[in-house]
Amino acid sequence: MAFQTAHISLTVAAFGVLAFIFGVVAENKKPLYGTPITGKGVVICKYPSDPTVALGSLSIVALFLSACFGLFSIFYPYKGNSVPKAALFRSTTLVVFFIVALAVSVLAEGMMMWATITEGLHISLNVHHNLDYQCPTAKTGLFGGAAFLALDASLFWLICQMLTLNARADYLVQDDPKGEYGQVLATEYDSSAKP
Repeated sequence: MAFQTAHISLTVAAFGVLAFIFGVVAENKKPLYGTPITGKGVVICKYPSDPTVALGSLSIVALFLSACFGLFSIFYPYKGNSVPKAALFRSTTLVVFFIVALAVSVLAEGMMMWATITEGLHISLNVHHNLDYQCPTAKTGLFGGAAFLALDASLFWLICQMLTLNARADYLVQDDPKGEYGQVLATEYDSSAKP
């Protein structure tokens, strides 16, 4: 099955939007704190039932898939024409956006994992020997911030794909059906000049 550029672009964007939606919903569903129940020398934290950890996990997976398809879009040989990596990365703009896309993807993935793991640990390790323990949850804003970074990462991958297609066209010297830049055909000029 041959992949089209539109299929890969839609896949990158769809998983990026899913990661964003899951992260924002996780941020909104996260309880502010748990209820401390004091016992003999311990505090047991009772947290309300919420889907935060599941939504955070889904966001992590969706962001990972978006980044994988973003990488795939750069190195995939469209129409059977493969281009050497050195020719692709000759473009400084592509190199810059590739590095930014990788960095933002790693940062978003790290933030989302940090928030999800922290929330999961708060829920599972709920017995504490400090009687002043207030039963916190994951830091507010981590899920939302990671969600926006996930959306940004998918947008950067889409820009990288566009720049890759330009670099491929330059390397393969594909003909532009519109002609050379600045070239005006006499027939087009004459037909547009008549009233």
